[in-house]
Amino acid sequence: MKEALQPHLSAILGRDAELSEPVLLAGGASKEAWAVDAGGEPLLVRRAAGSVIHRHTLSLADEFEVLRAAHAAGVKVPRPYGYIADLEGREAFVMERLEGETIGRRIVQQDELAGARAALPLQMAEELAKIHAIPAERVPFLRETRLEGMVEELDEVGEPHPAIELGLWWLRENRPQPRGAVVVHGDYRVGNLVVREDGLAGVLDWEFAHVDDPVRDLAFSLVRAWRFGVPEKRLGGVGQVDAYLERYNELTGFDVRPEELDYWELAGNVGWAIGCLTQMQRHLTGQDRSVELAILGRLGVEVEYEIVNLLERFAG
Repeated sequence: MKEALQPHLSAILGRDAELSEPVLLAGGASKEAWAVDAGGEPLLVRRAAGSVIHRHTLSLADEFEVLRAAHAAGVKVPRPYGYIADLEGREAFVMERLEGETIGRRIVQQDELAGARAALPLQMAEELAKIHAIPAERVPFLRETRLEGMVEELDEVGEPHPAIELGLWWLRENRPQPRGAVVVHGDYRVGNLVVREDGLAGVLDWEFAHVDDPVRDLAFSLVRAWRFGVPEKRLGGVGQVDAYLERYNELTGFDVRPEELDYWELAGNVGWAIGCLTQMQRHLTGQDRSVELAILGRLGVEVEYEIVNLLERFAG
């Protein structure tokens, strides 16, 4: 990998740079992440893996353009350096390597990050407001997504899942007045953020960026799975929703109501339950034999249970 990277990084940086030995970082179901220093400059090479986690994920070329647009809009993201069309047979791009914690369970539990947890609700709202202000014409290749797409994905699983189907029915029957679509991150939550002791340092993983109702993005951090074992803190296991929502409304002027967050929290759980099933299918069909994917299939049952709990609370 070092030999393969050398000419690309020299071209991107515009100079010859001595490279450290690249290190493949743990994690990442659909992308490889290689840490490397170039002349002392900390870089991260995000490279396509053998398959995609979802058919609607962006190509790395498009994800890099979204990252560039977010950086230009002042969003806290790693500095984008350059795109590589062919790095040993797969596309990749190079960005700044940010230091900090990304593992959700550590972020919500470690004592040394207590100050960060206190700061995160406002900081998360501020960065999301910037994301939703990215001009759509800057990233014209982003598709617009509809709730109906989840129905099609569940049909492809080919199994009966009454809790998910009931959730989809309730979402169709109770949808709030649609808002104007904006550029959304698509997976905005603890676990896709770089967190330091003073709070949010960067927003990562833009592969699900698309155009959608902004409240869908705003509410995704509320999904129970992203609280990482601290369920009483509805906002990603780090805090409550009031300050987060108030700051977002202050910056955007959207006047999002709490009941809209309830609706889209349920939608986020329905979408994640279907996502668990589709990942399970990758394992069962032999497309990607993986214990991690098999575990996700079992996890989907927990998400279905949460869907039923939310329906009882919201519809009761």
